[in-house]
Amino acid sequence: QLQLVESGGGLVQPGGSLTLSCAASGFTLDYYAIGWFRQAPGKEREGVSCISRRDANPYYKDSVKGRFTISRDNAKNTVYLQMNSLKPEDTAVYYCAASGRWYTTCQAYEYASWGQGTQVTVSS
Repeated sequence: QLQLVESGGGLVQPGGSLTLSCAASGFTLDYYAIGWFRQAPGKEREGVSCISRRDANPYYKDSVKGRFTISRDNAKNTVYLQMNSLKPEDTAVYYCAASGRWYTTCQAYEYASWGQGTQVTVSS
């Protein structure tokens, strides 16, 4: 059974940092394109950062460029999202997802496997 489990969310003050983790079981992540998405209350789910199967051409949403970094540790079968200089507008539920596509995509419809999400709240 394919499963993705996110962790690392929480409450952080503006300007702070968090690292989200996404551990996979039942399949090997390095054969998949990976994406981090988020959904704030009343808003649509949006792609935050995505990376191809071979970790080429990472995509970052404009509002997170220079602040967020996507990476993966194939030995641990885990993907990470390092988030620095967090802002209140980063508050959302963050999801990781895996796509069988070989290329970088941040289109949610191209992702078949999703985690349950982890809440990130940026507030003073």
